[in-house]
Amino acid sequence: MSLASELPVTIPKADFDVMFEFAKSVFRLKQNRTYVSRLESLLPEAARIRPDAPGILMGFDFHLTPEGPRLIEINNNAGGLYIGDGKWLPQPDITELENGFKHRILGMFPDVWKTIAIVDEDIEQQYMYPEMEAYAALLADDGREVFLISPEQLQLNEDGLYVNSKRVDAIYNRHTDFYLESSAMQHIKSAYLAGQVQVNPHPRSYALLGDKSRMSDWWHRGLLEGTISDREIALIRAIVPETHLMNEYDPEAAWQERKSWVFKPSARHGGKGVLLGKGISHKRFDGLERSETVMQKFVPASQVEINGTSFKFDVRLYTQAERLIAVAGRVWQGQLTNFRVEGSGWVPLNIA
Repeated sequence: MSLASELPVTIPKADFDVMFEFAKSVFRLKQNRTYVSRLESLLPEAARIRPDAPGILMGFDFHLTPEGPRLIEINNNAGGLYIGDGKWLPQPDITELENGFKHRILGMFPDVWKTIAIVDEDIEQQYMYPEMEAYAALLADDGREVFLISPEQLQLNEDGLYVNSKRVDAIYNRHTDFYLESSAMQHIKSAYLAGQVQVNPHPRSYALLGDKSRMSDWWHRGLLEGTISDREIALIRAIVPETHLMNEYDPEAAWQERKSWVFKPSARHGGKGVLLGKGISHKRFDGLERSETVMQKFVPASQVEINGTSFKFDVRLYTQAERLIAVAGRVWQGQLTNFRVEGSGWVPLNIA
């Protein structure tokens, strides 16, 4: 993994408190019966399963602005904590991070998960594969049997999914097909719907929080009203930049205002397919799938200086339910988050 600096970047405690309160508020929203009932008819089949366990390593990505933190994305299978050579990203000494780092990580995986498959597309080719190996090692040290595999390496039998004749209790899903809808994930979906395997992060968690369409829903007048308190509504709309599905916004107005917006596929993570309005061509704009694209008010990234060089900067909180698991910073150059420029990567945080 790419570590930009061993020296931590300091962020204000007040900003951290707002970000953490936001993360806890939207988790409580996901548990809210009224909220869920208003969305239930929109959820794909796999997302109608209600697992007992909360999502593993939810990632909340923020830009820090003079007006306070602004949410950029909720990431259902957040990576970035392993920095290579057997090391994990150092964590600040704050009361919100309870117990030790490895204890917090292992605590996300229920004890009944004795055999775990960590799954991703072409897994050995993934940039985060070393991190997945590190999770596997932690779990193995805890007495679990762990397989690092691509979906096609799982076999569906009458009683569940198998790897090398070993039945799998659970899947730690690093794949971005969160709804298990692609042809490569159909056998996993079948076992999941039949209750033969646990999947986490699970489709319901993504559907109720991670799908970018939810950020658009939170800006619909009426969905949150009568669901949660006025204070929580104000917090969510203050932190989440104004967001709409493109097919709910006048096309000509969207084009004329394009420099104020970012256009994002509703069902992808990590900056994939993200287009800044200020650089989009009319042809590319017209080619966007309006029902599957959200437009969000553009919020510039924060700026920090590392080793005499200026970088863009954002903050990620890793959570499970209302528990904080870890925090991290990312620094980069260019239009969108990437670690291709020398000096970019992950940084530890100091919260003061």
